[in-house]
Amino acid sequence: LGKSGTGKELVAREIHVQSKRGSHSFIPIDCPTIPKDLFETELFGYEKGAFTDAKAQKMGRIELAHQGTLFLDEIADLPLALQAKLLRFLETSEFFRIGGTRTVKVNARILASTNQQLSKLVAEGRFREDLFYRLQVVVIQLPDLKERGDDIKMLAQHFLAEINTRKGTTRELSKEQVQMLLSHDWPGNVRELKNVMESFSVMEEFPLSIKKSTDFNKSYKEARIKAIESFERAYIKKALENNQHNITRTAKEIGISREELSRKIKKLNL
Repeated sequence: LGKSGTGKELVAREIHVQSKRGSHSFIPIDCPTIPKDLFETELFGYEKGAFTDAKAQKMGRIELAHQGTLFLDEIADLPLALQAKLLRFLETSEFFRIGGTRTVKVNARILASTNQQLSKLVAEGRFREDLFYRLQVVVIQLPDLKERGDDIKMLAQHFLAEINTRKGTTRELSKEQVQMLLSHDWPGNVRELKNVMESFSVMEEFPLSIKKSTDFNKSYKEARIKAIESFERAYIKKALENNQHNITRTAKEIGISREELSRKIKKLNL
């Protein structure tokens, strides 16, 4: 259980990898993205001749997960009509391919995820109560990123290290930048953090959304100083680039002394 972007599929994959089934297949099904009229064939497969275009037998996702793990991502979006058939498989480990007359037996671990309250959906008649209780054997609740404290710093550094390796860059986070990350609410959770680090690797600064959320947690005086520093950094960086990083020419262009510009370059870590 967890909100979008908290890493539910990553946890599911790690459970699979660390288990005795780790050498077998991990088969994910992204429930919201599969059209309802194709869901049953995706899940259970079909026999040759089951319908007009069934030119050959096709194994479904459940069968492909034999000896491994079947991961039902965002199971709350599973069509109600299919929930009964899934429940039957969970109870018996058997199913019929579409158009088939012989049962297929599969040994697979079933993991499911959702960002919704299934108990509420059960009360509204949108999710089967018996399937809800059948799935609720072991529950793992993933916290929002904003509740994970220093994990934010660890994850940010992890993502940045991956990006540096991939791009051949050497980006690093300053103490102030880490504090900005810790102050943000992260409505998009880990997925948002990963995207922010991708942006940082290109721009060398955070998106405006991160700056805004951080500045409103500061006093007016602190926020004002931060805003001025941010403006100066961007302005001076651009001026230096325009003058091929010649400090004397840049200082003359922006109207300050060479010594003052040198101090600002050092202070702003340019």
